Amino acid sequence: MADDYELLDSGGGRKYERFGHISLVRPCSQALWRPADQGQWHRATAAFDREDGNRWHNRGALPKEWVIETVGIRFRLSGTDFGHLGIFPEQRAQWKWIRRAVSSSRRGAEANVLNLFAYSGGSTIAAAQGGASVCHLDASKGMVQWARENAALNGLKDHPIRWITDDAHKFMERELRRGRRYDAVIFDPPTFGRGANGEMYKIERDLEKTLSLVKSLLSERPMFVLFSSHTPGLSCTVAANIIGQAFGSARIEAGEMLLEGRSLACPSGIYCRAVF
Repeated sequence: MADDYELLDSGGGRKYERFGHISLVRPCSQALWRPADQGQWHRATAAFDREDGNRWHNRGALPKEWVIETVGIRFRLSGTDFGHLGIFPEQRAQWKWIRRAVSSSRRGAEANVLNLFAYSGGSTIAAAQGGASVCHLDASKGMVQWARENAALNGLKDHPIRWITDDAHKFMERELRRGRRYDAVIFDPPTFGRGANGEMYKIERDLEKTLSLVKSLLSERPMFVLFSSHTPGLSCTVAANIIGQAFGSARIEAGEMLLEGRSLACPSGIYCRAVF
């Protein structure tokens, strides 16, 4: 299977990555060790730092957009003003797990999956590739459109995917009133974010409500709930405790999300799964 992503090196608070034919140096707060071979980093196509505000170096060398494939999913990438590209490659192991969990389930093509805070659609595409119908929700209209384009890149233009731009809590409350339920829910809430109409989300304040709504939206025979986070200080143990309390009958699996390649593995968030 083709894979265009690779962590080339990391250290000194930065990471050196390859996305297809483009290589980039960007901040990575967890990379407190020494780089293996920083003498090679000058070969990077471009770099980004936050030392004096958000700033690209040699951004002109970046194409306006380019396409890569990783773990069987194609993504359209583009350098944003915040240093993001439209992909979080530390989620690759979760995308493989989602696709496998859906395709191997007895529910299979009957499965109905909700993906909240869904960004550019990696988890949506993985669930769809597994055969599920998916509801993709993000507060950013632009990101929802980006995800739709990624779905089309993967031959899923006509797959049953609902594309929703909305505040997550308001949408889930409406779904409950409509009587709609989901066999699996995936969510990666921001540390701090704003909804489609300026609603404010703070994970330390709002995660409990999010979990309550997610639990209420599960079908009578759910498959899984997958929570992930990039919030500093939120450990695997904390996530397992929170998810375990919310879904006591499920098997709880938790760990670090990692950037991997030629270099030392680089922690980039945590995940926790409740498997029913």
